[in-house]
Amino acid sequence: MSVHDDLTSVQRSLEDLLRALGRLEQGLGGDGGLELRRVRSDANHLRESVALLRETAPALARRTRPDTGPPLVPMSDAPYDSALWTDSDDEGLGAHQRRSP
Repeated sequence: MSVHDDLTSVQRSLEDLLRALGRLEQGLGGDGGLELRRVRSDANHLRESVALLRETAPALARRTRPDTGPPLVPMSDAPYDSALWTDSDDEGLGAHQRRSP
């Protein structure tokens, strides 16, 4: 599935959720209490977020393609020069040839 298809599926599911919440609200006599208002508010926020995501999805899809990213830098398999580690501390063990406090 493409990103567009996934977003359409999510949007359809959210619309189904909002319709089901409307039916539930009618079944409860219009007063579902604080909990139902929270669920409706959360569903509306999700719908707004998906709409924003739908607007930015083409740019995100272009940005995540491997052919449009920064060039890869080859890393050598040769070992590092041991002089790089001369005065370094081993994490959690302290300095080489020194006693721990």
